[in-house]
Amino acid sequence: MDLSVIIVNYNVKFFLEQCLHSVLRASANLSVEILVVDNHSQDGSNTYLPPRFPSVSFTWLNNNLGFSKANNLALEKATGDYVLFLNPDTIVPEYCFEHAIAFMKDRPHAGAIGVRMIDGAGYYLRESKRSFPSVRASFYKMSGLSAMFPNSPLFSAYYAAHLPEEGNHEVDVIAGAFMMVSRDCLKKVKGFDEEYFMYGEDIDLSYRILQAGFKNFYLSSISILHFKGESTKKYSKGYIRSFYGAMQLFVKKHYEQKKITRFLMSASISVGSLFSSARRSGKKTLKKEHRFSKSPQIAIVAGQKRFEETIGILKYSTRPFTIRGRIAFNKFDIGIHLGKLEDLAWLTKQYELDDLLFCEGPMTFTEIIDTIRQHRGLLNFYIQARGCNAIVGSNNKNENGTVIEKSLSLKKVKR
Repeated sequence: MDLSVIIVNYNVKFFLEQCLHSVLRASANLSVEILVVDNHSQDGSNTYLPPRFPSVSFTWLNNNLGFSKANNLALEKATGDYVLFLNPDTIVPEYCFEHAIAFMKDRPHAGAIGVRMIDGAGYYLRESKRSFPSVRASFYKMSGLSAMFPNSPLFSAYYAAHLPEEGNHEVDVIAGAFMMVSRDCLKKVKGFDEEYFMYGEDIDLSYRILQAGFKNFYLSSISILHFKGESTKKYSKGYIRSFYGAMQLFVKKHYEQKKITRFLMSASISVGSLFSSARRSGKKTLKKEHRFSKSPQIAIVAGQKRFEETIGILKYSTRPFTIRGRIAFNKFDIGIHLGKLEDLAWLTKQYELDDLLFCEGPMTFTEIIDTIRQHRGLLNFYIQARGCNAIVGSNNKNENGTVIEKSLSLKKVKR
């Protein structure tokens, strides 16, 4: 087996459905097994997904074991030369697996690789590459200075800002949303530390990979879509407790002999927790219900037949879209359309578009990801994979995404 893809699911069946379609497309020229472990979802994942993906191995747990334990359960069954730990709220391009494996085969010292991740709006996610949390880097990260000065090598040392987004780099930390690890490396590090329930486990594993004599790499030559908001609301009580608790655990485990460093880092983390709690209170106080002043103008990138089918799904949305028409993907499309995708910026102004829906089929996942990245911030983006009756999108990395499903209606997906 060339590759084992391990995905832990929790209440995001429609996002996972899109993810699995992209994984299957990327597996076309390789021997790949897909192992999904479900942490006791309550959204009907266990009845919805298996009939649609008969080649996928599903494990259904009776309680939520957390991210680390669920991944390790699948790891015990994995037989691939390489193992990819992948989040369910991701979409990968068709060339992804072959390119990543070739990169690792050329570098026997490579223990793990991560990739460039963009959110649902097309913006680069800084956690794609990170440094280990030093005292200074931890303070700048936890105090919010890193967010205020995202491009500063000093204030954003936690996000390895000294290394440009473009280019492939040797880095300290690989994000657990996409972490490909060699079998030889996993034999030494033994998977995730199960003391981590959620968050921090990728930092810990990256640290132990380097301690075992391997190297971690960040590849900007591969871009994936990570909807991000599906994990946990950024300033929720659960997020604050889990994230900052995981950081304290990392410090306790790996800085045990450095008492001054441990004290200063723990203090920084505590300050960060207080700041996040304060921001949460402020957001809660200022939060107002958002009202749309007009019906959002949406265009659909699809062939004529798919366009008509997709309109039938959009009518179930409780957000009343105004469908402006179809955008053709290439010059060979001679049907009725607003224009070509290559003229998207002009079409957006001409038809006052707010939203754009990509139908995978005429476009590949690679082309959809590249288009979203090139036009980041221009529109709200939605995706519908071929064979899916659901449409997904997530245009704010700190909020839950949107699902439009034929028999349900628009809903906010929670985890």
